Amino acid sequence: QLQLVESGGGLVQPGGSLRLSCAASGFTLDYYAIGWFRQAPGKEREGVSCISSSGGSTNYADSVKGRFTISRNNAENTVYLQMNSLKPEDTARYYCAATARKSCPTTRRAYDYWGQGTQVTVSS
Repeated sequence: QLQLVESGGGLVQPGGSLRLSCAASGFTLDYYAIGWFRQAPGKEREGVSCISSSGGSTNYADSVKGRFTISRNNAENTVYLQMNSLKPEDTARYYCAATARKSCPTTRRAYDYWGQGTQVTVSS
């Protein structure tokens, strides 16, 4: 069964850091571009970051540029999202998604597989 599993979420104070992981089972992530998305209560799901299958290309939402870093370790079949300088407005459920395209797509519909998400809460 093809599955993506996110982990690493939790409660953190403003200014703190978390590292989210997206692990794949049942398939190899090497050939997939991976995106991170988030959804806060009452809001639409939004793209946060994406990394190409080779890892050579990344992109970020303006709201997280300079604070979040996406990376991948194909040997571990895992993609990471390092989140620093967290703000209360980063509070959301974070999802990873995989697309068979090698480069990052521009639409959410292009993603083939989605995880169940991990909750990130930034609060003092």
